Amino acid sequence: MDTRRRFRDLAELDAHLIDCRACPRLVEWREQVTREKRRAFADQEYWGRPVPGLGPADARLLIVGLAPAAHGGNRTGRMFTGDQSGDFLFSAMYLAGLVNQPHSVAMDDGLELFGTRITAPVHCAPPQNKPTVEERDRCSYWLHGELELLAPTVRSVITLGVFGWQSALRTFGALGWTVPRPAPKFGHGASTILTRGDATLEVFGCYHVSQHNTFTGRLTVDMLVEVLQRAAESAGVRRPGE
Repeated sequence: MDTRRRFRDLAELDAHLIDCRACPRLVEWREQVTREKRRAFADQEYWGRPVPGLGPADARLLIVGLAPAAHGGNRTGRMFTGDQSGDFLFSAMYLAGLVNQPHSVAMDDGLELFGTRITAPVHCAPPQNKPTVEERDRCSYWLHGELELLAPTVRSVITLGVFGWQSALRTFGALGWTVPRPAPKFGHGASTILTRGDATLEVFGCYHVSQHNTFTGRLTVDMLVEVLQRAAESAGVRRPGE
């Protein structure tokens, strides 16, 4: 991987990202899953590659998750698409006015994001949904590139879970943004302000939309909608027609 490369735009970055084979364990796992399919999807062709970010290149709000699910994004090729975590996220985004429909089942289902982009610190599905520190650091190449390309327009960030929170703050710091010291602690509804020159960026914490959190009630739709609305207001995202 050429760490000196500078991409012209997100389309070019995504085109290179989906061919990445930098992490042997993740490559082996994502491809194994495409062969040993879940019975419910046995007749489907799995994506089985790194999953690029989703949303417009001039997004004002960015959502940073953990990693694609083995039978979700790794199957459909689109972030948070085709699993229960994605169903929860997109239903809340619909209520917050950030997407055009409350469901996301396939890459061609007509989903449209309004002023919002979704990405992850790790773009391949990891075994047990747990990437290693080395895999996170290796994949940060792509997050660095994506956040720098989004810098002219993004004004707020929602991090899903402590992994997303730490990865986002670490990456923004590496890109020259001033992160408060001591480092802000993650918490649901927590927020912090980053600066770079005259630009400001508000980062929000939110519990991850994992089934563990949503099934136990630790994270409810109302809780997620509240954070989405706060971040959208901070970023100046408007529904179409407003």
